[in-house]
Amino acid sequence: MLHYSSKDLSKKQQYKFLSGSIIPRPIAWVTTMSTASGVVNAAPFSFFNAASSELPLITLAILRKQGHMKDTARNILENHELVIHLVDDQVLAEMNQTAASLSEDESEILLNHIETIPSRSVSVPAIKKAKLRMEATLYQHVALQDHEGDVITDLIIAEVTDFHFSEAVFDEEKEYILPEALQPVARLAGTGYAHISNITNLERPK
Repeated sequence: MLHYSSKDLSKKQQYKFLSGSIIPRPIAWVTTMSTASGVVNAAPFSFFNAASSELPLITLAILRKQGHMKDTARNILENHELVIHLVDDQVLAEMNQTAASLSEDESEILLNHIETIPSRSVSVPAIKKAKLRMEATLYQHVALQDHEGDVITDLIIAEVTDFHFSEAVFDEEKEYILPEALQPVARLAGTGYAHISNITNLERPK
């Protein structure tokens, strides 16, 4: 096997190896709102996962760019609210457009004519076309530092307050999310995305 020591890697190599190895990754398409200006921000993040079910907690790692906090992280720390949307093919192109770097007073929602609807428990609006979304509030913020003490990532731990499912992707009787109906798009490395093509079921050993 080929071997690389992480201490010899550049930041670009570290990112390539992590994003290319930990695949596929779910995509959190996140809306937040600036308390000061009211600008609604939308951005996708794939360093994202569940953290607990005792409390419905999710984690969102928002990498800083050259030491600067991103709008999403700043908005969450300001008003403690966010909405997380899962991505499918119907919203994939719009999601990709919101990955562009804009100034903090510009809204990806307005620029890309993305239709939103009010949320139930938070002030941040939600993206109407998404088939699955979660309203959430900030539970904990961890500023991850490098070996020199500089913050490199804002780790957001958020508590889900509300789950929203399209009837098309949810079995109400069994309370199952239907992955074949949802067909979520997952992140790979570079410009790559993936779909669910085969599902294998295995009974867990007792």
